[in-house]
Formats: sequence, structure tokens, C-alpha cells
Amino acid sequence: MPALRELAEQTPPSRERYVDLLRAISILLVVLGHWLVSVITHDRNGQLTGHSALESMTWMYPFTWLVQVMPLFFIAGGYANAASLAAHRGRGGGTATWLRDRGSRLLRPTTAFLVVLAVLALFAQPLGADSSLTRLAIWFATIQLWFLSAYLVVVLLTPAMYRLHQRFGWAVVVVLVVLVALGDLARINGHPALADGGYVYGWLVMHQIGFFWWDGRLPFRPRVWAPLLFGGLATVMALTLAGPYPVSMVDVSGQEPHNASPPTLALIAATAFQLGLVMMLRGPAERWLRRRRPWQAVIGVNMVVFTLYLWHMCAVLLLVGLLDALDALPTPTAGTFSWWLWRLPWFLMLTVMMTGLVAVFGRIEIRARRPAPGRLAAPGRLPRWPARRPTSPVRCLVLTVAAYAGALAGLISNNVAPSRAHYLVGMPLGGLLAYLAGAALLWLAR
Repeated sequence: MPALRELAEQTPPSRERYVDLLRAISILLVVLGHWLVSVITHDRNGQLTGHSALESMTWMYPFTWLVQVMPLFFIAGGYANAASLAAHRGRGGGTATWLRDRGSRLLRPTTAFLVVLAVLALFAQPLGADSSLTRLAIWFATIQLWFLSAYLVVVLLTPAMYRLHQRFGWAVVVVLVVLVALGDLARINGHPALADGGYVYGWLVMHQIGFFWWDGRLPFRPRVWAPLLFGGLATVMALTLAGPYPVSMVDVSGQEPHNASPPTLALIAATAFQLGLVMMLRGPAERWLRRRRPWQAVIGVNMVVFTLYLWHMCAVLLLVGLLDALDALPTPTAGTFSWWLWRLPWFLMLTVMMTGLVAVFGRIEIRARRPAPGRLAAPGRLPRWPARRPTSPVRCLVLTVAAYAGALAGLISNNVAPSRAHYLVGMPLGGLLAYLAGAALLWLAR
């Protein structure tokens, strides 16, 4: 608490605290949403299996227009990345060094996460665990890495996209939305592969909006937020209730096209609705965040927010494994009264599990945020070849892009791998090695 109080007191008056609040709320809602809809049962062979409660609780679909908050996370990310890039360049830094610093914040906690899972999977199989079930557990624990893959691409493109933003403004957003629309048209007409680019330009739409917030070109006035709020809601209703898009903004098995993978026009309309709501509430929220305790809470959550995001499904696996071993795992049917009643102790026990995971792994994220200038130059720390870092800006940039590419290849290989398969480490070994090579390259380049 003293450390949080000190950080709160050191916050400059110019800081946009509302962005920090939105980032914290976005990740917390992802965590709570995954915990809420996780349904754990036993199959006919008595083995644990799971699915989403949304598959049978269709009445919850309209609520996803509000609680599918990854668009807000990307908007907040756009603001934060623009602010960070401008500050870095103001200190004389280059594109490559900014990308390395920004990427390291994400990859260091992720590396620990993947290595721990891989080691557990490697040792689980000699102890008698079925490799297919081990893969299912790893798939379940890493399901959230879809969005990390997209966000890493967005971060990599930030310097170029911010330059386009400065030159062309809203025209960039319009072009990206048109590309999303063309991808949707291809999917609806039976050519889903043509829409895969939407994993990039769909999320870039939200990220670009954060740029406008950062440079003051997003006016927080009723004449702006009211059309976004009500027009966005009306468009979502038209596209989903009368149009070709599913009502749920969260992907549900059996419903096509998925609104979030890749983003559709319906999700962009939901983003406009959410943005209007966020803009409307900014004034009261900013006043609330000027109070010490709320701001300290926001700082505390943001210090470990990525740890929460990475490990929250592991908390589910740990709790389910423990209760099943004790023969004390309730498996009520989703949506029934007993299922809703079970949610309260379910959330409480998951919170305890998550607290333990944050206590162990949160320090990795906290350390990743600290700058470490010149540590590669320390004698004896590393072999001589990594210490000879390239001095050419072009070589530095190529090295950094290669590091991102390796990490992305590894993440995507796990994302697209089947949920039931036989892998030595619970995930494609080649993909894991590619990721580790990329993460190591990024670390060595710092």
C-alpha cells in the first residue's frame, strides 16, 4: 500500500487516468467473463471436458454488445502506444528501440507463462497423463493468446500507422473499415480465407481511434458521443437482428461468421456504441479517479493486469483439478438455478487461486516494466557476440522485426493447432521454439 500511495502521489496532472481505468476494466471483464461462461462437465468416459455457457444461454447474447470489451482494450492501447512513441521520440529514441521496449513488456511475462505450461505438459505425460487431454488443458489455458497475437501485430505496425494517422487522419480508419466490409462480404459468400486479413486491419480500426484520443482530435462533446452511442447501438441491432451477423459479439461455436475472429462490421458498430458510452462517462469517471483510493486501486490492477490476463484460465484448471481430485466438483447444467447458485463459490475460489498465481508471477510483469539501460554492456554478463549490438538503425529494425515475427509464429502455431492432439509439450514444439527464439532475440537486442 505505501508503494501504491507513492505512485499515486507521483502521477502527473496531465495523465489520462481514464485510459488506465478502461484498460483495467477491459481485462477484468475478460477474466470474469471467461470464468462466468466456463462450464465443466464429465463426458461419457468420465473424463473432464468443458464448453461455453453461451452455447445454450442465447438470451445473454445482447449483453455481449457491452461486455465484449476487447475493442476498448485496443482503443486504450492505441492511446498508450501513441503517447509512449511520442515520448520515446522526444527523448531521441528510434523506432527499433521503442518496439523492443514495448515488445519486452509483453513477451517476458508470456515467455514465463508458456515455459511453465510446456514443462508441466512435458512431465505430466511420463506420469500417466494422456497426451490428448494434456493438449486440451494447454489449449484451454492459452485460449486468450488469440488477442495477444493480434495486439503484437498492432504494436509492430504502430510507428507506420501513427505516421499515416498524422498525414491522413480519419481516411485511414475509413480504408480499414472498407477492408473489413470486403472481408465480411467474402465470408458471407463462402470465401472465409479472404477475410483473414481482418485479424490485422479489423483490430487496427480500434487502435487508430486511440490515436485520435491521444492527439486531441476526438472531441468529448455530446454532439460527438451521442451519435456514436445511439447510432452504434442502432447499427448493431440492424446488422444482427435483421442482418447476416450473429447477435453475440463473443464467438460461439456453430455461429457464423464469428464477430471477433476476425472482427466484423457488427463488432465495429458495437465499438462505436461502446466508445460513445465511454465518452459520455468520461467526466464523472475522471472526477472519481482524482480521489486517492480509486486511483490507487487502478494503479494496483494495472501493475499486474497482463498477469491476470495470461493466467486466469490456469486458475480454472487448478481449481477444477483440485475439486475433481477431491470428488467435490459440482457439474450442474448451464443456466439452471443450481448452476447460477454455484457461480458465487466458484468465483470466490477462483479469486483465491488467481491471487496465488499473481503473487508468484506478477513480479515478472512488474520487472518487465522497469527500464534496464545498458545491462547488455556489463562485462561478463553475456558472451561477446550478443554484446556487439548492431548500431545501424536499419539493422536494429530488421533484428527487431525478426524477433516479433518469431514470437508471432509461435503464438499463432498454438492458436491454430487443434484442441485435441498429441504434442510432447502440450503445444506444437516447433512453434514454441520459434516463439522462444523470437523472445530471446528481442531480449538480446535490448
